[in-house]
Amino acid sequence: MTSSSSSVSRPSSARRAVVLAVLAAAVPAAFLATLAWGSVSVPLDEVVAILRGQEPARGTWRAIVLDLRLPRATTAVLAGTAMALAGLAMQTLFRNALAEPYVLGVTSGAGLGVGLLLLPQGATTGVGASLLAGLAPLHGLGVVGAAALGAFAVLLVMLAIAGRVRNMVIVLVAGIMVGAFLGAVTNVLVFFARPEAVVAFTQWQFGSFEGVRAVQLPVLAAVVAAGALLLTLFVKQLNVSLLGERYAQSMGLSPRRVRIVAVAATALLSGAVTAYTGPIAFLGIAAPHLARGLLGTADHRLLIPGSALLGALTALVAGIFAQLPGTGLTLPLNAALALLGAPVVLHVLLRINRVGGGFHV
Repeated sequence: MTSSSSSVSRPSSARRAVVLAVLAAAVPAAFLATLAWGSVSVPLDEVVAILRGQEPARGTWRAIVLDLRLPRATTAVLAGTAMALAGLAMQTLFRNALAEPYVLGVTSGAGLGVGLLLLPQGATTGVGASLLAGLAPLHGLGVVGAAALGAFAVLLVMLAIAGRVRNMVIVLVAGIMVGAFLGAVTNVLVFFARPEAVVAFTQWQFGSFEGVRAVQLPVLAAVVAAGALLLTLFVKQLNVSLLGERYAQSMGLSPRRVRIVAVAATALLSGAVTAYTGPIAFLGIAAPHLARGLLGTADHRLLIPGSALLGALTALVAGIFAQLPGTGLTLPLNAALALLGAPVVLHVLLRINRVGGGFHV
C-alpha cells in the first residue's frame, strides 16, 4: 500500500513541478511578445537588444518598446498577479468557488471610491454641485487610496454578512446586491457630473493596461508585493482555514486573524489594480480555478505561485489580443479577457467535472 501510494504521489509531484516550470517560462515569453506585437511590429531580436540597452535598427522602435509597451506589459503582469491572488484569497475566505472581488462587490467598492474622487471635480452647477461639494475632502486621498478604502469597506460589509449567514450562496447574492447598490450610487454621481468627467470615468471603467505611466509602476508594484507577501506569510493558516474554523481553532490558529489578513490582502490587491487599470473582471475567478485544475491540489503553497503565474499569463495574452496586432484597433480589456478566457475556463471546469476532484476550495 505504501509503495503504491508513493508511486502515485511521485508522478503527481513531478507533474506539478513541470506545470509550474512551463508557466514560469510562458510568462516571460508572453511578456516579450507583448513588447514585439502591436499596431507596429518590432522584431523579437530588436526587442531583446533594446532591453539590453543596445541601439535598434530603427530609432522609433526604442520609444515604442520602452515608453509605450514596457509599462503596459509590466502593468499586465502586476494586475494579473494581483487579481488572481485576490480571487484565491476570497475563495479561501468564503470557502466558495464562485467568490472573487468582482462578484462580491469589492471591485464596485473600489470603483465607487475612484468615482467619488474623480466625478465631483467635474460637477455641474445647481443641485448636483451642492451634493458633490461635500465630497471634496476625498480629493486628498489619491486614486489608489480612494480605491483601496472602497474595496476595504465592501469587504468588511461582506465579512459581517458572512458571519451572520451560514449559506454561502446567500452571501454571494448579497455581494451582487451590494455591487448593484454601489453601481447605482456611482450612476447618481455620473448623472450630476460634467460630460468631460463622465467620459474620463467611463474610459477608466472599460479597463486598460495602457494608462499606467512608468513613474507610477513602483507604487503599483509595491502594493501588489505587499498583498502577495501577506498571503504568502499566512499560507499555512490559509490551508488550515479550508477545513473550517473549529479545526483551525483546535490547531491553535485564530480564524479572525486569517480573515483580517485575507481582507487586507484583497483590499490592497484589488483596490490598487482597480485604481490604476479600471475594474478588471474574470481574472479573479478564472486564474485560481485554472491553477487548481492544472495542479490538482488545494495546497496554497502551490496555488499562490500557480495562480499568480496564470493570472500574469492570462493578462498578457488578453492584452495582446485586445491590441488586435496589425489593425491599429483596440478592444476594451474586459471584453478581450472574457472572449479569450471564458471558453478555456469552461473547458477546464467540464474536464475536471468528468474526472472528478481537483477543484474543491
